[in-house]
Amino acid sequence: MSSHRTTASRIAVATAVCTLAIVTAASTTFAQSFPLGQVLVLDTPRVGPLKRVPVITTEPDGTATIDLWCKTVPARLTIEGAAIKIETAPLPEAMPQYMITGQCSDERIQADVATLTALTQASAWQRRGDHVSLSGPDGAPALRFTLSSH
Repeated sequence: MSSHRTTASRIAVATAVCTLAIVTAASTTFAQSFPLGQVLVLDTPRVGPLKRVPVITTEPDGTATIDLWCKTVPARLTIEGAAIKIETAPLPEAMPQYMITGQCSDERIQADVATLTALTQASAWQRRGDHVSLSGPDGAPALRFTLSSH
């Protein structure tokens, strides 16, 4: 009888270890998948009285649209493991037609340039749940995004 209990205990332990391995592998895969085909909203305070903050709308094929504080640029995201490369068109000279006079202060235009520079310098990404962080050269602050629930 004790041999039967030992075998049953071993089977139970083996089953628990296998289940834990599967759950760990599944959660690691989930944590490591870049959210292509989704909208990422920059976690940052607003600049000025307007509610607009930078947003990256990604497509499953890696193309994206980056809506900055004032301007919008098309982009291409290349993801290889934990590495990321973001290539964008240059910032357009003209303001978008839907912007009203005074909506884009010098501070917001400078924030466009700084944010776009940080995005194009990003070389690594990390995902934790609904948050994605992009990091670049040593010492540069990471950009943290939240997946949009809309």
